[in-house]
Amino acid sequence: MRGGCPSLRGGPVPPTLPRMAAAQGHFSDHSEGNRGAGDTAGGTEGDAAPPAFRRAVEGLRSARLRPEMEVDPTRPPQRLAPYAYAVEAAVVEGEEDLADGRLVLLHDPDGHEAWKGTFRLVTLVRAELEPEMAADPLLPEVCWSWLTGALEARGLAYGEASGTVTMAGSHYFGGLADRRPATQIEIRASWTPREGLGGAPDTGAHLAAWCDLLCQIAGLPPVAPEPGSTTAGAGVVSLPQRRGPQGA
Repeated sequence: MRGGCPSLRGGPVPPTLPRMAAAQGHFSDHSEGNRGAGDTAGGTEGDAAPPAFRRAVEGLRSARLRPEMEVDPTRPPQRLAPYAYAVEAAVVEGEEDLADGRLVLLHDPDGHEAWKGTFRLVTLVRAELEPEMAADPLLPEVCWSWLTGALEARGLAYGEASGTVTMAGSHYFGGLADRRPATQIEIRASWTPREGLGGAPDTGAHLAAWCDLLCQIAGLPPVAPEPGSTTAGAGVVSLPQRRGPQGA
């Protein structure tokens, strides 16, 4: 087991998902019952989905991520929207997970009053912090600004953003007393991506921005933008690098 942030994932990364892999995931099509919820991504279960949703899913699948990112398939929620697609990812350095999270794409062709649109992105991000970082009373506000800043740095239009930033501390006793105190920060958020031509948002760019947030909260420095791309970079401040894995 890797040290650092407890992983959201249930198992190791499959060998078919290299660290520079395009994102994969599981697909849920509730218009045909729960058949799609347990199927692997890229199957024929998506054929009955609306074209806009299929394009949005393809955008997630074809996104190119930083080499520190590892992506796993995951089952999407089954009752939040008629169509859903989900991925989990971790920021990995050596054998340590520095941060991890889940991103879910929801789609309701009839629109949703609270979303003010037909698509919604929902996320959970978490990472372990150094105790001195956790003592900063402004850290929750800073972490929320990292989410909105990651989207804006890539020129993405969005609306109806909402969420929470939570910090929780753990102290160890008895047989675990040799472990250092740990503080974990957790961001739960959702936002409505602006739909483009054909009714689908630029989900690949939203996924890349979400990965920028993961890397930033993990303490990794920003990468230089590729020629012709819009990426987070200058003016971005990350958390300092955390110490190595804690003992078992």
